[in-house]
Amino acid sequence: MSRKKIALIGAGQIGGTMALLAAIKELGDVVLVDIVDGVPQGKALDIKETTPILGTDIELSGTSDYKDIEGSDVVIITAGVPRKPGMSREDLLEINTKIILDVSYNVKKYAPNAFKIIISNPVDAMVWLLWYMTESTPNMVVGQAGILDTARFRAFVAMELGVSVNEVQALVLGSHGDNMVSVLSTTTVGGVPIKELIPEERLAEIVKRTQGGGGEIVKLLKTGSAFYAPAAAAIQMAESYLKDEKRILSSHAYLDGQYGYKGFFIGVPALLGAGGAEKILEADMTADEKAQFDSSAKHIESVVADMKELLKKLASADTLPEILKEEVWESLKAKVL
Repeated sequence: MSRKKIALIGAGQIGGTMALLAAIKELGDVVLVDIVDGVPQGKALDIKETTPILGTDIELSGTSDYKDIEGSDVVIITAGVPRKPGMSREDLLEINTKIILDVSYNVKKYAPNAFKIIISNPVDAMVWLLWYMTESTPNMVVGQAGILDTARFRAFVAMELGVSVNEVQALVLGSHGDNMVSVLSTTTVGGVPIKELIPEERLAEIVKRTQGGGGEIVKLLKTGSAFYAPAAAAIQMAESYLKDEKRILSSHAYLDGQYGYKGFFIGVPALLGAGGAEKILEADMTADEKAQFDSSAKHIESVVADMKELLKKLASADTLPEILKEEVWESLKAKVL
């Protein structure tokens, strides 16, 4: 039986960490892709030299040629410019849109049937763009955010109470950023409701810290953004798909009437298995939490609307937009105009 194939597009900090995690878990053979020649090859070789120590046996390769992702079972995308101090996720929209247009063109060309996971920010917009341009069925495209946001919240609660993170059960939904929704009504620690353990004011501070979790790390690092936790979150999604684990994970999944919305991707509990995002579960929320979720949904609708306008602008340009390749631009014009 042949091993699964995992393509990691973007060989930066997240891409390299995902490759190492895939090797540790022996999920399948890995190909790292990056436009900076030498970086994916070097990281792949370094991790390959780690496998005898790990006791795992997978193949790793690095490339700058998208053709090498052909036949991939999973494609995970981190390509794009990371946030810098003072930069919002929305600030990244135009430049990362151009990058993801190129990625989408090549994924559609070489790995159209792969399960696609995107981390690139702003993920609320980029996951929609990836789906739209690859013309994939919605269940085969997801964005990674909710797992990360939930993990941050669980970590902060565990730190506050001095308990194992495994005792904290929580769910964070909605947009990735200030509009995310920590569902406190169903959050428990060892089965005890969180509101019985942490005072309301302190709990509000933890929720606020979770919303700004990425920005906190950006400020500390000064020259980059989080990579260990985002990488682990994406690999958890890939593992659930590859092993058909049927795990229910907070994922940016496509809504088609669930929660009263359709046409975009948002953080919701999704059952991930061999069929991709096989089912979306509608979480129980209080009226206040549902109002927060609605606000988050409206935010994403506006972000996607901005994305559509940007695509029209790029497609209608008189000359080739900066950093876009001719064939990608032609593909965009055929799709949009």
